[in-house]
Amino acid sequence: MRLPLRHALLTASFIAALLPGLAAAQAKPAAEFVPQVGQAGKDVIWVPTPKSLVEKMLKMAEVKPGETLYDLGSGDGITVITAAKQFGAVATGIEYNPDMVELSKRNAQKEGVGDKAQFIRGDIFATDFSKASVVTMYLLPYLNLKLRPTILDMKPGTRVVSHAFTMDDWAPDQVDSSEGRTAYLWIVPAKVEGTWKMDKGSFELKQKFQEVSGVYRTGDGLSYRVTATHLRGDQISFAVGSAVYTGRVSGPVMQGTMRAKADAPATSWSATLVK
Repeated sequence: MRLPLRHALLTASFIAALLPGLAAAQAKPAAEFVPQVGQAGKDVIWVPTPKSLVEKMLKMAEVKPGETLYDLGSGDGITVITAAKQFGAVATGIEYNPDMVELSKRNAQKEGVGDKAQFIRGDIFATDFSKASVVTMYLLPYLNLKLRPTILDMKPGTRVVSHAFTMDDWAPDQVDSSEGRTAYLWIVPAKVEGTWKMDKGSFELKQKFQEVSGVYRTGDGLSYRVTATHLRGDQISFAVGSAVYTGRVSGPVMQGTMRAKADAPATSWSATLVK
């Protein structure tokens, strides 16, 4: 179909007038995402953690250079970036909101730690963080409880720090605060419940998280209560009468040194989990 010449000229003039505006609109960059306190997320709303508390949490966890840290629900990336920049950790944030992920990546680049601070869009309940030496989080109590079985199956000695919320009846190993905000530290304990066979006698241990109690049975049928128990990660100590045992738990094997009394020489001991 051919337009009359007058219409064609008007149409061409109209298009020419629009082109500069269209070009400017295409050239104008999209506004950068700015997070809002209280914005809704998948499971929680976003509330930033103060930098001073982030540093406190990382100090509580004794983060060392080269260690692997995962932040569950990493928000704007401050914990991951601080862990990488100030503590030398290889840190990863798991965040469901894609806008927050991209914001965190930009923040990491600005701070010069784009190679050590990484961010992935994912669900914290569907993403593997089992290789972490340190886990940080600022979630709600019911989410902490939902994560608890997974955390307890991690390598003994893994440090877990939570801003504001606890793990119900799993008592923290340390509590600290900054700017009126509270942080809780747990150290994943080795699994020691069961019967441990020694050369002479055996231990029967009961366990509730890092709390341990039990009975030592000699080869001739005598029983003694296990006291002064202390379990921190894979390190364990306890007493039977005046004898003090210290050692390390490695799966089904426990071994270390024992002193029959305070001034006695140390001798080695070991035990194997039989049931």
